[in-house]
Amino acid sequence: METIGKQTLFDNALDLLVAKIEEDEQTIGVEFPYTTDASGAWRTKPSSQTEGYTGEGSFGNWFCGFWIGMLLAAFLRSGRRHFLRTAISRVRSMVPHSDDRNTHDIGFNLCTSIPSAFHITRDAWLREVGVYGASQLRSRVVKTQDNAYIPSWPLGNNRGSRTVQIDTMPVLFLLYWATEESKDASLRAAGEAHAQTTQEHFVRPDYSTVHAVEFGPVTGHPTRKFTFRGYADDSCWSRGQAWGVYGFVATARATGKIEYLRLAERLADHFMNRLDGTLIPLWDFDDPSNPNSPRDSSAAAIVASALLDLSALHPDAEIGAHWRRCGLALLAKLCEHCLATEATHRGLLKHGCYRKPNNDGLDCASTYGDYYFVEALCSACMPNAFRPALSRLTRS
Repeated sequence: METIGKQTLFDNALDLLVAKIEEDEQTIGVEFPYTTDASGAWRTKPSSQTEGYTGEGSFGNWFCGFWIGMLLAAFLRSGRRHFLRTAISRVRSMVPHSDDRNTHDIGFNLCTSIPSAFHITRDAWLREVGVYGASQLRSRVVKTQDNAYIPSWPLGNNRGSRTVQIDTMPVLFLLYWATEESKDASLRAAGEAHAQTTQEHFVRPDYSTVHAVEFGPVTGHPTRKFTFRGYADDSCWSRGQAWGVYGFVATARATGKIEYLRLAERLADHFMNRLDGTLIPLWDFDDPSNPNSPRDSSAAAIVASALLDLSALHPDAEIGAHWRRCGLALLAKLCEHCLATEATHRGLLKHGCYRKPNNDGLDCASTYGDYYFVEALCSACMPNAFRPALSRLTRS
């Protein structure tokens, strides 16, 4: 059992989720929130809005699933069935994403909504949508002489089909979940192949991570390693590091292979070792203006959720307990220093950093940060309610 202090913090945060999402659903209409503006109000987008991609069927908006996931958590916390009805209604509005294979965004929208919705309701149509969407994500796999990977951008674009971001690692969860539901092992194989490519080409010797890699179209050899979200090509963007931790934990769970768990631990060690006393990471660990640069609470939320899963999977209960303490410490600091308790701020977590190179959302809340914060809170306070139980891996 957690200490009373932490438990109270977590309970209060979940109650704040319920209160805010109840109010926001009455004002935001059919669009989906993504980040807050300078006043604390949500900025929203329709589910069909693109992010500048071209090609028929490209939706671009990768934020939809996060809001749906939070509606589901609000239902679990409160028992109010209108949250569940609203979540399912929003899933239906997002269903066209399951047929959009133009970008990896299909994974974000579905992996953060469908598995939990199906776990809670057991409605067969949700499984069908999720498995179909996973098959579309798998169809994006590019195979070369040396590797295979899921590119981030349109397959019809020469550079887009050869460019991979570390941001794809968390969406592998959709492939792994769909494997369990469909018994189609090729879905898991596609996810693991991408994870192997990421391990080989994104993880540096010090266990920091690269943001993006461009591969040669035939050999699969990297032709460029770079960033467009972090400070520099050779820096460590904290949210990218968080995506890596999360994705390798998911891969360990899906494959049962302890080597992926060990890698997640090393990436997590690098992340934790670069935090200061606040435990809220700077947006990029290598920005020369640190510690006076923006922080990114979303990175801490992603890692907190991943560490709670890592702790449950770890074959050594004592080491698993260490990682649980780390995850709960991150959660507690987020509650103490980032929780937006004021009514004028509509997000849950302040002090996120959306796109620093674009000077966009330098101190904001985001639905992805809020979602992973809530996912972690559910793991801590409502185990097995939001997602199925985890089993310890066996030693190798």
